[in-house]
Amino acid sequence: MWLPLLVLLGLLFLYRRYRHGLILDNLTDKYVFITGCDSGFGNLVARNLDKRGIRVLAACLTENGAENLKKETSSRVNTVILDVTNTQSVQAAVKWAYAIVGDKGVWGLINNAGVSVPCSATEWMTKEDFFKIININLLGVVDVTIHFLPLIRKARGRVVNVSSIAGRLSVCSGGYCPSKYGVESFTDSLRREMKPFGVKVCMIEPGFFDTRITSKEMLRKSAEKCWNSTSEEVKKSYGQEFFKLCMDSLDKITAMVNTDLSVVTNCMEHALTAVHPWTRYSAGWDAKLIYLPLSYLPTIVSDYILSIGQPQPAEAI
Repeated sequence: MWLPLLVLLGLLFLYRRYRHGLILDNLTDKYVFITGCDSGFGNLVARNLDKRGIRVLAACLTENGAENLKKETSSRVNTVILDVTNTQSVQAAVKWAYAIVGDKGVWGLINNAGVSVPCSATEWMTKEDFFKIININLLGVVDVTIHFLPLIRKARGRVVNVSSIAGRLSVCSGGYCPSKYGVESFTDSLRREMKPFGVKVCMIEPGFFDTRITSKEMLRKSAEKCWNSTSEEVKKSYGQEFFKLCMDSLDKITAMVNTDLSVVTNCMEHALTAVHPWTRYSAGWDAKLIYLPLSYLPTIVSDYILSIGQPQPAEAI
């Protein structure tokens, strides 16, 4: 009874592996535009694609980031300065890209640029703190995508948006999780809209990795700044001990991040080069084994698990 079922499952697994391994031809003729190439995932995937002979259009926020990337790559990599929160900067990047690719269009767009701070307890923050993150992580993705879609459609290419497992399950306060939930929604609707044009839209959902935006120093400074700027009444309600325990928890969390960035960039490369890319890529053991399963549990269960070990405010009942 069980043997036919096991055989069927085995055949399905082999077929899935076969489809996963099918890679496109003529990759060296394709252009890929990547945001956030100063460091982290964007920097690594730009260098990896260059090694594979793909022509990379790398957008960096700073001149220093662009110069460092040029030193580490071949002449196939062209760099441009881009601020994803500035529409004029985005428009200039599109004109720059069109001057290079011409009628061939852009095969791949990787929306990778993102930030994680300001980040702290919600009551310690302001509307502006939330907007700073959402403006880059979500509205920046929207603006860049809108302006590059004509070039993507021309090549019948791919859009790869970097979300986060925090777009499936809110694991921290601040604007980061809302921005990633927004990226998930935007990507889903865009995927259906672009299907008639032959454009595939994929989403990467990494767990927690050791990048510039997850550095302990940056997160600590952000939390300390928010705490110091809040009112005395709020500080009294939470208590100095609560703040200290939050800082200790932050140190423990950042010490557990995954240092192998290739886990994420391999997903990006597959989304760009595979004949049959996946709709979603969950990257990292924590994403697959902890946060993704938690997101499917009843809210009361996931809330309880995520609350284990959390510090309690001074005026908690």
